Amino acid sequence: MDLEGERVTAAPLDDLPFASRGDLGLDRRKVTQCALSRICGVCGQSLARPVAFLGSTLEADRNEFHFPPSHVGCAETALSVWAGSRSAALGHLSPPEGWALVTTSGFEYIRPSGESDDRRSVFSPNSVISTRVLGG
Repeated sequence: MDLEGERVTAAPLDDLPFASRGDLGLDRRKVTQCALSRICGVCGQSLARPVAFLGSTLEADRNEFHFPPSHVGCAETALSVWAGSRSAALGHLSPPEGWALVTTSGFEYIRPSGESDDRRSVFSPNSVISTRVLGG
């Protein structure tokens, strides 16, 4: 891993992201672990800056992501490996119309509240460095 977190090799390509339960979506405990321990949702290693968030273009527009933070290289690998037919591994039951990769230097972690119908945690980048839209 380089010190800026640009290139990190994700888990072997036949494995799943660290925070994933495969076709069952995301593992809530691991998502929380990623947030509180500042570890990558793809490889499970300590994060460096910049931090990347991957999700649908709708998530990027709302600045609210469900997949935990990742290294930039891990996020790129995750999109190339799991974004298609295995999008549930990235927290999407079906592939979104378009994917986005947002880099930031920090984020807020928002746990689901009792009033919300959506019981998933949310990550909100607090200082967007860049946004790349891929497809859609």
